[in-house]
Amino acid sequence: MASKIRSNANNLQVLYEDNHIIAINKRAGDIVQGDKTGDIPLSEVVKQYIKVKYNKPGNVYIGVAHRLDRPTSGIVVFARTSKALPRLNKLFAEKEAKKTYWAIVKNKPEKEKDTLTHWLKRNTKQNKSYANKKEITDSKKAILDYRVIKKLDNFYVLEIDLKTGRHHQIRSQLTFIGCPIKGDLKYGFNRSNKDGSIHLHARKLSFIHPVKKEAITILAPPPNDPIWNASC
Repeated sequence: MASKIRSNANNLQVLYEDNHIIAINKRAGDIVQGDKTGDIPLSEVVKQYIKVKYNKPGNVYIGVAHRLDRPTSGIVVFARTSKALPRLNKLFAEKEAKKTYWAIVKNKPEKEKDTLTHWLKRNTKQNKSYANKKEITDSKKAILDYRVIKKLDNFYVLEIDLKTGRHHQIRSQLTFIGCPIKGDLKYGFNRSNKDGSIHLHARKLSFIHPVKKEAITILAPPPNDPIWNASC
């Protein structure tokens, strides 16, 4: 197990690093935090990276401040100190971090750009959220802005700015307007990607550093595949 973690740590794509935080470009398929699958989470891989790079004895501190869905790629920020973690948690909880995603969809949205507002209701048994036009029992308001940024041969690239952070929000809202994300069988795309990924990528994250109080913007290159490569 340790050798496998070490191998993964060698392949880690670090986007930003200082004494308090570290930002990783998560690969589709990686889990951010341990779950019932028992698969090695990214948080453990980052611990091993820190341990080896700085020759740290004993346990290494890594705090999980937010997550990405397993089939999604892109920016994940971890706290490296117990001082930074509650501040990062507060920053994400109060929507003080600006999150921008890229999504590749088969169908062109009706509008080139728009603000989508829905009420999402989560089905925990299905691990799925359903978008509704009006508020219903146990639903939560979800808002995002999107715009079409590129036309590919058979797909469209959307840039999405999240205004709220709901469970499967982008996936659910885009499906509601007839634009499921490439590879996302759960939300209505007709075919899965071979590697189990979906073409949703956390592209940019902007926030005020929780300790240094400086403005930071982090960019993550999309995965290396023909469609993502064509989108850049």
